[in-house]
Amino acid sequence: MKENICTIPINDLFKPKDGCPICRMEEMLEETYVEYAVGDSMMEPNTRIQTNQKGFCHRHFSKMFSVGQKLPNALVLETHLQEIIDNVMPKKAGSKPDKKAIAKIDQLSHSCYVCDRIERDVHHLLSTVFVQYQKDEEFVKLYREQPFICLNHYSLIMKSASAKGGISGKNMAEFHKDTYNLCKNYLSELKGDISHFCSMFDYRNRGGDFGNSKDSIERSIEFLTKEKP
Repeated sequence: MKENICTIPINDLFKPKDGCPICRMEEMLEETYVEYAVGDSMMEPNTRIQTNQKGFCHRHFSKMFSVGQKLPNALVLETHLQEIIDNVMPKKAGSKPDKKAIAKIDQLSHSCYVCDRIERDVHHLLSTVFVQYQKDEEFVKLYREQPFICLNHYSLIMKSASAKGGISGKNMAEFHKDTYNLCKNYLSELKGDISHFCSMFDYRNRGGDFGNSKDSIERSIEFLTKEKP
């Protein structure tokens, strides 16, 4: 299948064969939107309206602070805080709590501009993955050669593949088998490594070889949570 503007980023994400490809996809999008939030978007009114209303989760506030200069971060916070004052907090303390205002605060505490953009774009990119899998034999080979699909993204991929615009009925069995194997085989490998790691603390194995189990805790946490410890 000839590469085009849609398929090139997918091929680039799958070629490294390093960890979960969907994790790499999210990391690429996260880096892009964090830098954008304290960079080019500063001059775009439509984006500022969205960031004012949605705000950011702690993870992405922290990343913005680490990659951007203080003034852009302060400007983003200035208008976001004003949005909360004007449209989220009650105008004054009444005799009873303002349930609508509390609901808005609750919603805001679970809202993040970057998280929303990542979620939206991952679904768009997965649509391209599904197209390539069904039309490009070379990509199928590349897909099967991935080290693993993490547990969370196995769920995401199969939900998306089963939805409208996903994998067709005639290709679903093969796609599910390939995706299942990428998750289950690594899961079994991790279990073996963790068991070996635990066994090395038995006095009978003192001085033995930890082998691949040395970083099995870290790899297991990453597989289960999408995050490196």
